[in-house]
Amino acid sequence: MEVTIQLLSKNRLELFGPADEHLRMVRARCGVNITARDESVIISGQEQAVEKASQVVEMMQKYLMKFGKLNANDVIGLVSKVELCVEPDEDFGVSVYSPKRLIKPFTRGQRRYLEAMLNFDLTFCTGPAGTGKTYLAVAAAVSMLKKKQIRKIVLARPAVEAGEKLGFLPGDLQAKVNPYLRPLFDSLEDMMDFSQMRKLMEMDIIEVIPLAFMRGRTLNDAAIICDEAQNTSPTQMLMFLTRMGRGSKMIITGDITQIDLDKSAKSGMLDAMETLAGTNGISLIGLDDTDIVRHNLVQNIVQAYEAKKKKRTQQ
Repeated sequence: MEVTIQLLSKNRLELFGPADEHLRMVRARCGVNITARDESVIISGQEQAVEKASQVVEMMQKYLMKFGKLNANDVIGLVSKVELCVEPDEDFGVSVYSPKRLIKPFTRGQRRYLEAMLNFDLTFCTGPAGTGKTYLAVAAAVSMLKKKQIRKIVLARPAVEAGEKLGFLPGDLQAKVNPYLRPLFDSLEDMMDFSQMRKLMEMDIIEVIPLAFMRGRTLNDAAIICDEAQNTSPTQMLMFLTRMGRGSKMIITGDITQIDLDKSAKSGMLDAMETLAGTNGISLIGLDDTDIVRHNLVQNIVQAYEAKKKKRTQQ
């Protein structure tokens, strides 16, 4: 089957992405052939795959026309919406250790994210601050531990500073990295009481560690989370991905618009998503501004900074 889509926007660079990155992501994820010619895009392949890819490209065009911007994170989100078109469900959620506590998704995007983590062995999730990437990943892991579907939780973050230098902090290595790992502890504390969390950590059932401490390990029957993964290098990401053992699930979260690496360095998360797109057993979920569930000002703040960034690129 072959479908030709007429382009609504003349800004091919924004629509297709640098070096046609957006089209390559759609091609790999949907399993189709895509050719760009003049003012049209030709999609060919199996009927169902072509229909899915066509819907994604149409949504990309409408998104670009509406917001004036389109990045890799947006494309992943649009593909996710086509793949898992579900509505929020008041009865859907994951149970954790807190008494009578059920963690529920607030948006369609969060629902897709939770379902992906439960149904796929490897899930990538991108999105801006406040969309619940880390919180829901920890909730899914704690729920699996409670149900005895896994025996261990490992939460890791790359030790890349966002403007500050960890070396100038007082104390030993543990004292230096503990503040950096604090968001992971905060999520855990919301799902079990402190004494229970401390006991599970003392028993080595829950680990919260810098990413570098993962090297050389094989983790079986575990939920393994890499947070702030946009700040990994391709080498670090490959090291992390190959830690997965039998019976394990892996969740990788990050905001690919907030990369703290040197400008010349490529994000390991982006590299992995491009490399693994279309691989069976892997889900790519993209959350966006509409999935922000913190204070309503957070959504306004994210949008204001996006508008400022766009204005600078146009000058």
